[in-house]
Amino acid sequence: MSPADATRADIQKTFGFTPGFIKMTPDLVLPGAWMEMKTLWLNPNTALPNKLKELIGLAVAAQIPCRYCIYGHKEFARLNGASQGEIGEAIAMAALTRKWSTVLNGLPTDDMKFRSEVNQMVAYTKKAMASSATPPAAMKVVDAASAKNEVKMMFGFVPEFISRYPEESLAGAWIEWRDVEMGPKGAIDGKAKSLISLAVASQIPCRYCVVADTEFAKLQGASEKEIAEAVAMAGMVRHWSTLLNGLEIDESGFRKDVQRVVSDAKKQMKTHAQSNTTTAKN
Repeated sequence: MSPADATRADIQKTFGFTPGFIKMTPDLVLPGAWMEMKTLWLNPNTALPNKLKELIGLAVAAQIPCRYCIYGHKEFARLNGASQGEIGEAIAMAALTRKWSTVLNGLPTDDMKFRSEVNQMVAYTKKAMASSATPPAAMKVVDAASAKNEVKMMFGFVPEFISRYPEESLAGAWIEWRDVEMGPKGAIDGKAKSLISLAVASQIPCRYCVVADTEFAKLQGASEKEIAEAVAMAGMVRHWSTLLNGLEIDESGFRKDVQRVVSDAKKQMKTHAQSNTTTAKN
C-alpha cells in the first residue's frame, strides 16, 4: 500500500468516510498534510483548545477570503461550543487586523520607531495592570482630539500611527479598535483576541502587526507554544485554502462532507455523554 493509500485509509477510519477534497488531494501532499492536520488541528491535547483553533481558522479564512474554509471552520467552531458572539468577534478581529495592516504599511511606518512605541505601550499597560489605583473613567470620544486624549490615557502617549491617521475618521476608528480588541465586555478574552490577530497578521503578512500582536499576546499570558500553534494554524488554513481553490473542489459537495463530519461528531459526543451518565449512576 502506498503512503497516500495508507493515509486515505486512516482518514476513512477517522471520519467513517473519505471526503471528496481528500480524494482530490495529490498523493505526494496528502501524508504529511494529514499528519499535521491530525496532530495539531484535530488534536484536543494541544496548547490551544479546539474552539480557539477553529476561531483562528475562521478569522484567517474570512480575510483570505476562502468560502470553503469559512464554512468549515464556522461549523467546527460551533461544534466545539463557540457562540455566535465569539464567531462574530473572531471575524471582527480579522477585519481590524487587515485594516490596521493596511494603514501601517500604506502610510508607511518606520519599523524601528513602531517597535519602540509598541514596547512603550506594553510597558505602560503592565504598569497599569500592576497598579492598585482605580482606573480612570472612560472619556466620551466624539472627535480626533478626544480620541487622542483617550489613547494617551490608555497608553501614556499617542503613537505616531494614530497621530497620522485622518482626523475626520479617527474617532470612529479608535472606538472600534478600543471596543473590539481591548474592551472588557467581549465574548472572547484578550489573550485569544491577540492570538487570533497574530494568526491573521502572520499570513497577510504584516510585520508591524506581528510585532504588536506577539507582544500583547505575551502581555496577556500567552506562552511561546500557544503563539507557535496560532501561527501554525494560520499557515495550515492558507495551505488548505490554496489546495481547495486551486483544485476547484465542488463547493456543495464540500459542504455536505463538512455536515457529515459534524453530524457524526455530534452523535459520538451524545453517545459519550450518555455513557458517562450511566457510569456515574452505577
